[in-house]
Amino acid sequence: MAPAPIPAPRASGFTQSTDVPLYWCAYGPAGAPRERLLVLHGGPGADHAYLLPQMLALTPEFELIFYDQRGGGRSKESVPTTVTWETQVNDLAHVITELAIDPLSMVGYSWGGLLALLYAREAAGGRMAPAPTRLALIDPAPISSVYRASFEAEFARRQAGPAIQTLRAELAASGLKESDPVAYRQRAFELSVAGYFADPDRATDLTPFRVTGRVQQSVWASLGDFDLTSDLTAVHCPAIVVHGRQDPIPLASSESIAKSLNAAFVPLDDCGHVPYVEQPAKLFSALREFLRRTATV
Repeated sequence: MAPAPIPAPRASGFTQSTDVPLYWCAYGPAGAPRERLLVLHGGPGADHAYLLPQMLALTPEFELIFYDQRGGGRSKESVPTTVTWETQVNDLAHVITELAIDPLSMVGYSWGGLLALLYAREAAGGRMAPAPTRLALIDPAPISSVYRASFEAEFARRQAGPAIQTLRAELAASGLKESDPVAYRQRAFELSVAGYFADPDRATDLTPFRVTGRVQQSVWASLGDFDLTSDLTAVHCPAIVVHGRQDPIPLASSESIAKSLNAAFVPLDDCGHVPYVEQPAKLFSALREFLRRTATV
């Protein structure tokens, strides 16, 4: 099934303070009394569009600012370079300053959640400013290399499992590739990410995206044998961590993040890694309650 159309942003442009122009866009009414939320997409190496249109459920109350991280989407490099976690954090700092996002409220999904935490850690050490005033993390990427290895093994197991293999066989036998190539490509994409879902049959209506493998690999490689658990105790701001119980990323990873941040922890039943598709009502209810309670204006 084709994904819902994505509306045009209220405003958009490219950053001028970064050495690679980064595409940004804004949705929702601007200005007081609505707060601004900087939304960080996953990847690394992906783009913001796959969070849409679902994340726009927050626009009646908030202005949402998105940007494509370096190497993905419309923020492609003319000459490929080695993109590291430091590159991504420095880019994020420039986006925050150039777009004057202060007070800084960040909503991070998947890798975007870990990126928000890396920035918050640097800000806590006085290396970045402004520090975040609050953090909303949605199924954040693993907090350590051990949890990341567990995630990769579980995702591979699911993708090779009988449920998804049956769906692949059904697609191959459907004749859709010849009769409707666009619909075939859409369904093939959905099955390529079905292992993220609690129920692979619910991997539908997704906005397709591509990951720049070179960027993804270089960012993860730059983190090495990482574990941010103890570093996060220096981050002091209101925070919430939402995590699907059936996410291939271990629930314990997000529990550890929440404990280190002294944050609210909201596990979602019958939900994998994509709560904005699998459990949107529960996700947005939890986010709205947190954001209203911690309002900065």
